[in-house]
Amino acid sequence: MPLDRCFQLLRPVLERHGGTVEQVVGDAVLAVFGMPLIHEDDALRAVRAAFEMRDALAALNGRLETELGVRMTMRVGVNTGEVVASGTGSAGLVTGDAVNVAARLQQAAGSGEILLGEGTHKLVRWAIDAEPIGAIDRRRRSRPTRGFRLLAITPGLTGHEQRFDSPLVGRERERGLLESAFEQATADETCQLFTLLGPAGVGKSRLVHEFLQLVGPEAQVLRGRCPPYGERVAFWPVAETIKQAAGISDADTAAEVRDKIGALLGADQRASVIADRVAAIIGLSEAPSSGEEAFFAIRSVYESIARAHPLAIVFDDVQWGEPFCLDLIEHLADTRGAPILLLVIARPELLDDRPAWAGGKLHSTSVVLGPLNDAEVSRLVTNLLGGSAASPSVERKITEAAEGNPLFVEEFLAMLLEDGLVRRAGDRRIGMTDLAAIATPASIKALLAARLDRLPIGEREVLELAAVVGKTFTREAVEALVEPDAVQEVARRLESVVRREIIRPDRSAPDILDAYRFRHILIRDAAYAALPKRERAELHERFADYQERAAGDRLVEYEEVIGYHLEQATHYRQGLGRNDERTRELATRAAQLLGAAGIHAIQRGDALASSRLLERCRAMWRQPVLARPQEALRGDV
Repeated sequence: MPLDRCFQLLRPVLERHGGTVEQVVGDAVLAVFGMPLIHEDDALRAVRAAFEMRDALAALNGRLETELGVRMTMRVGVNTGEVVASGTGSAGLVTGDAVNVAARLQQAAGSGEILLGEGTHKLVRWAIDAEPIGAIDRRRRSRPTRGFRLLAITPGLTGHEQRFDSPLVGRERERGLLESAFEQATADETCQLFTLLGPAGVGKSRLVHEFLQLVGPEAQVLRGRCPPYGERVAFWPVAETIKQAAGISDADTAAEVRDKIGALLGADQRASVIADRVAAIIGLSEAPSSGEEAFFAIRSVYESIARAHPLAIVFDDVQWGEPFCLDLIEHLADTRGAPILLLVIARPELLDDRPAWAGGKLHSTSVVLGPLNDAEVSRLVTNLLGGSAASPSVERKITEAAEGNPLFVEEFLAMLLEDGLVRRAGDRRIGMTDLAAIATPASIKALLAARLDRLPIGEREVLELAAVVGKTFTREAVEALVEPDAVQEVARRLESVVRREIIRPDRSAPDILDAYRFRHILIRDAAYAALPKRERAELHERFADYQERAAGDRLVEYEEVIGYHLEQATHYRQGLGRNDERTRELATRAAQLLGAAGIHAIQRGDALASSRLLERCRAMWRQPVLARPQEALRGDV
């Protein structure tokens, strides 16, 4: 049947981009991205899948018209948001407002159209061409959602938007090391392997861009990127560089491709054989049977290019590289007799798979790119505002939230400007509202959630428990939250995530043993957001009980902390509809402790803190599960 053939055609497209088909009802398909594994580019994957599905259906229609005299059409709605999920796969159930909006977008789409929700459009707009279509009726929703009609997708873009239009801030030392490596390769006619490591958004691509602008006039630059998914990804970055060097286009015939590769090799007597092997790597035929033969062929091409001009080869996103690609890079690092700078850009996860990366290579340098300091963040904000200074409140909000990550600075500032929360006042930009409660941009949430989702399950779980405690925590506190059979694993797992640059030892309290802090508050927030509300309620209550026991006769010092966790446990239980006796007990304990902390605050002269604490105590009194609110303040408070 045509419909069966259509589904057989479209399912592989969805799955190839990382989607999971959740439901097939009649002629409708519901697919989700970000389940069971989150990727930072799930929104872009979904949009690409929809675009490719439309092209695939057009090809199928050509056959259906010939065979059966019929045509099929499709319309697609793509939306982004939180969902409630029960299982995955064909028996799974995904519900929530995000699903409802996607359905409304699909219903509003015309034949062959792909409509994007507002949230999806914000995440992918830098990589697509789309036009607004106005508000979409959400049926009994107070706020309609805006829709966008997808027109085109820019090929080759991955990850997140990159901006090179403002001056580079900082990075003088790292730029000097890069320049030195290039000079060494040129002077000694050797291959210098330079690995630039750092988390997403820290500025690796920007630094490399500035460096290549400097050496571009005297070197030939080739760039390849390791894609996070797809077919033949092992050969992809190499194929990109060879195509750039030879001027190969998609319109070239197989013979033309071989001739262009052969031209790179000049008078080499083995040119014909090497060209055949490299053409196979590019994808004109089956890949070579021998890895050594492939390595030799690729190395020969690079060496031939470098003998004419110094060569800078950039391999980006190497943390996603297949073993073939990683082996090749280490093989190329042994090249002698040709000036080659082999520049590898990767996230620290590369070292998870290759802990001895480039080990033993004589001409190898590895640099970890760290965050910007506060002064550099301030300069970056001014640059992004076109020379206008931000008000202290705006700059403080961005500095605290971004913690030195340039991408986070850009995303927070863009969100504030787009949402009208910052406006120009003379030569400054000022905040239009209290910025303390501003939400994290969805692009940053996706990036951090994807990083955590790639961790081994034990390490991810220990981070989620630590996130309940707060930005700073101790090993003992985490051990109090894990199941008894996992206590012995906590120390090892914490040390592992320290090595991954996700947390670090906390030196601010030298008298506390085994204290840690999240390297970024947004990482803590992402780990916490991964916990279901039911687990949050249980963990906040468990931590409050632990802290109360640990405080002993020093309870006064911890009243506010324990009260906060009991307060959170109460809120989450009520959000789940658990207005029972246990919830009443939690609310009572929270009110008592917050009230006591408020009275002690006024006694030490902190009227503002006292007011806030007592107001929270009052809010706990008003909980509907409390029969007698006056009981919340009793005893010696």
